[in-house]
Amino acid sequence: MKSYKYNYVFLMYDIADEESEAGKYRVAKVFKICKRYLSHHQKSVFRGEITPANLLKLIKELKTVIDEELDYISIIKLPNASSFCEEKIGTKKIDGESIFI
Repeated sequence: MKSYKYNYVFLMYDIADEESEAGKYRVAKVFKICKRYLSHHQKSVFRGEITPANLLKLIKELKTVIDEELDYISIIKLPNASSFCEEKIGTKKIDGESIFI
């Protein structure tokens, strides 16, 4: 039996905040939930180490907030932080966290 041990994830979300007033609140809620478990990387991208149990909690919390008919979240699971190669181009801008808090 193949073992799947994922301890590092990239999470990207696209919340339909222009469709309704409720969408704007969902964006802030999704951001805050992701911030509890992962590091903010870019506008709607988080990443970081996470235990399988916390990943399940994260997914469960996100499902209670998003509108699955309008919103989209993608989670890429990796074994660890050294299992990918990152190339950076340009300057990382100031964290947009203050927008949502």
